[in-house]
Amino acid sequence: MRTPLRGYGDEGAFKLFCVDVGLLAALAHLPVSAVLDDSALFTEFKGSLTEQYVLGELVVEGYDPMYWSASAGRAEVDFAVEEAGAPLAIEVKAAENLQAKNLKVARVRFGLERCVRTSLSGYRDERWLVNVPLWAIGVFGRSLSPRP
Repeated sequence: MRTPLRGYGDEGAFKLFCVDVGLLAALAHLPVSAVLDDSALFTEFKGSLTEQYVLGELVVEGYDPMYWSASAGRAEVDFAVEEAGAPLAIEVKAAENLQAKNLKVARVRFGLERCVRTSLSGYRDERWLVNVPLWAIGVFGRSLSPRP
């Protein structure tokens, strides 16, 4: 990941997203009851819905998210954005999973100073890794500021 991110984009490596979480669920024929009852169908699909939600929040905040995957396919970063002129890797977790294997790979490979994981867990600053709760991802840029 090098800036400008668009300058290093590969049109052959991409993910498809919908315009909106609700439209994605409708196109997938995901019944409302699957979400409300926490059915197995929702469990399998909530990762896609969560990534769609995060994408929408990033776009509304003015980011131009990209996707990165290692050429061997052994690591991927859900979103890469530019923050203060530097690349920033963002991993999306639909639950409280605090694993960050893919972010560690990207951090080492590109010498990233900080990475972001968003999940159902609370805010956590571990120096190189910041966990931003899913509900706050729309304002995550503010949570990356160094502490006084």
